[in-house]
Amino acid sequence: MDWKENLDEKIKSILLFDAPMRDYTTYKTGGAAQVLALPENEDQILYLKHFSKKHGLAFRIVGFGSNILVSDSGLDGIVCCLKNYAGLSLNGNKLTAKAGTALDEAARFSAEKGLGGIECLSGIPGSCGGAVFMNAGAFGQETFDCLKSFRVITPDGEIKEISKNEVKYAYRKVTGIEGCIILSAAWELTAKNAEELKQSRLSILERRARKQPLEYPSAGSVFKRPPNDYASRLIDSCGLRGLSVGGAQVSTKHAGFIINYDKASASDIYNLIRKVQKEVYSKTGVRLEPEQILWGEFPKGEDCPRATLS
Repeated sequence: MDWKENLDEKIKSILLFDAPMRDYTTYKTGGAAQVLALPENEDQILYLKHFSKKHGLAFRIVGFGSNILVSDSGLDGIVCCLKNYAGLSLNGNKLTAKAGTALDEAARFSAEKGLGGIECLSGIPGSCGGAVFMNAGAFGQETFDCLKSFRVITPDGEIKEISKNEVKYAYRKVTGIEGCIILSAAWELTAKNAEELKQSRLSILERRARKQPLEYPSAGSVFKRPPNDYASRLIDSCGLRGLSVGGAQVSTKHAGFIINYDKASASDIYNLIRKVQKEVYSKTGVRLEPEQILWGEFPKGEDCPRATLS
């Protein structure tokens, strides 16, 4: 019997079958998910988690898909997209966001309330859950700077609140939550002048629009910042600005971005990432480490991180 026939009838209203992942990632490419779920509450997320474990299925969590490259061959099992599991609440200076809330929305809301600490995260295209999972940051500010705690579903299927002091975090990396599903995040923010915060946010959004290729699908900065340098500077110094493979291109506006400028396949983007890594290493001796995660079948390579399944 097909495992899809065993799904609870009450949950089928939030399921899509053979859903094209180009509609759920910011690269706007990639194959289809066998089943894509759009849960609206914790009970539905827990059900999907337990169902996947019971049936031995691959189970992946995605927010806005802003840091993921899905292979052209697609994904088996269940992809759980949390974009409908969203919402913000404020208690004094404590801002709590459900995992599927846009990080930019949390930054906007807090600035308008005169609460500082995450305003520099404005314009980051991911979700709050994804931001916690990788300690997203920009303009000298990181998700974990003012983070107080976050709620998760553990690999064993239990709901738990974790203080940020219980895990290790660094630049674009958090250890100790592998296999967890982020449910919500809580920040302890600082009262500041709302007009100044809103102006700071506006300035950041303007800088992003001026310097980044926001007019094309991308997944933001492709590579982590190497020690004492910038990936974009290294890529540019190697003459790779504008380099293309198929419909994928190293942005001519910002060399740290790879854009889908002409119906790029996932393979186009992957091959361009590998080519940039190879050229930069050959000319500078620096190994660029991607920020982005690969989902699905790609040629194995030590320089690209592999996806982990919950």
